[in-house]
Amino acid sequence: MTEKELLLTTLNGQRQHILGALEGLSDKDLRRPVLPTGWSCLGLVHHLALDVERFWFRAVVDGEQVELLDGADAWQVPAGATTGQILDLYRQEIALADAVIARTPLDAEPRWWPAAQFGEHFPSRPLRGLLLHVITETATHAGHLDAVRELIDGRTWFVVED
Repeated sequence: MTEKELLLTTLNGQRQHILGALEGLSDKDLRRPVLPTGWSCLGLVHHLALDVERFWFRAVVDGEQVELLDGADAWQVPAGATTGQILDLYRQEIALADAVIARTPLDAEPRWWPAAQFGEHFPSRPLRGLLLHVITETATHAGHLDAVRELIDGRTWFVVED
């Protein structure tokens, strides 16, 4: 397995964790804010589609001019959007991101870098570093969904037993 294949396999595992953590939840539960910050499970998936997959791979790595939402807007499910549309959006953005990853060398520098947004706190890095960043962000959000799912109905994704 190449390094790129290993990174993509790891990222895909986290992506599947996101979708798996939501399986069996009702539309009401997917849209219900559980934590004081007010985001919902579906809102988190919307964020992952737009602020993570679309932003990092299509906009930053590939330099594509895509619609970017302002901060908290990506965490909100648009009025009238169905659960299926949000889940399909996430899957679509994953497929588009995978195409960018496939055609981009791991050492390639981004075609666009939001320096004004990140400044010195998050310096530009090649695809390899951005893949590691997205793996970390997706895994972090998978953990958020695990905790919220347990609060909603008691289901746990993975628990190590003694």
